[in-house]
Amino acid sequence: MVCAHAQNISIATGGTGGVYYPMGGAMASILSKNVPGFQATAEVTGGSVDNLKLIGSGKPYIGFAMTDASLDAFTGVEKFKNNKVPLKTLMILYPNRMHVVTVEGSGVNSMKDLKGKRVSTGSPGSATEVMAFRLLEAAGIDKDKDIKRERLGAAESVNAIKDTKIDAFFWVGGLPTAAVTDLANTPGTKVKLIDHADLVDAMNAKYGKLYITDVISKSVYRGMATDNKQATVMNILVAHEDLDEKTAYNIVKTVFDHKADLVAAHKEAENLNLADQKQSATPIPFHPGALRYFKEKGIKVN
Repeated sequence: MVCAHAQNISIATGGTGGVYYPMGGAMASILSKNVPGFQATAEVTGGSVDNLKLIGSGKPYIGFAMTDASLDAFTGVEKFKNNKVPLKTLMILYPNRMHVVTVEGSGVNSMKDLKGKRVSTGSPGSATEVMAFRLLEAAGIDKDKDIKRERLGAAESVNAIKDTKIDAFFWVGGLPTAAVTDLANTPGTKVKLIDHADLVDAMNAKYGKLYITDVISKSVYRGMATDNKQATVMNILVAHEDLDEKTAYNIVKTVFDHKADLVAAHKEAENLNLADQKQSATPIPFHPGALRYFKEKGIKVN
């Protein structure tokens, strides 16, 4: 496991078209520059599920993850059956917005319209896939029988929709997501986000209170005709419970001290706030090193 003297750490992020990757890169740079003898590297991955498995491997990783995938890993269910990952939360990051993306002319105007269509549910190893499956289930759509399913990341999904190889795709990410901005700015293309906030209650009834109803304003992506009523889940930064307290403390303190550098990499980092570090916002207990820092700052997490 990660010991006090091991100061090389990898940050597991996500695909290059999302938010985890640029934010993780900025985080690695902040830690390497400001913690003496510390070397952090950001790694491209499939996303949350992959990141949690990397942490479970016992190698020196911290990772970005959504709370739903993290809870699966922590309790050893779904994609982590018989493989519980002993996790701790380092910090609550920012809200992840579910995008159900299509374009004008695809024939998709509602969740029900996805039936019989070619749909990407996110890359294997991503929490996009976890949440997409739950949304489809809540909408009464069988992921294996009712859609022609692809498993593509955000950037690949956008290319596939441009080439008319798919009709719609799921993506859970921060605002704005570079890949969706790219699609919205493509000449001759009118992007459309499908409303699905009405499915949140059904998802929470089955999986626990992990999702909230939210809105992506029509100002976020060019060409959106209306605000998008959607489901949101929180992102957290997690570590193995064996990460030593001093290292955990240094990571949390340094990231908060240099938040401006994170914001420069992606504006979602503006949502990283000390006041939001509450146990109610994450199903995974906080790391003692994180708690030590929050206590110094006068933050009560419970």
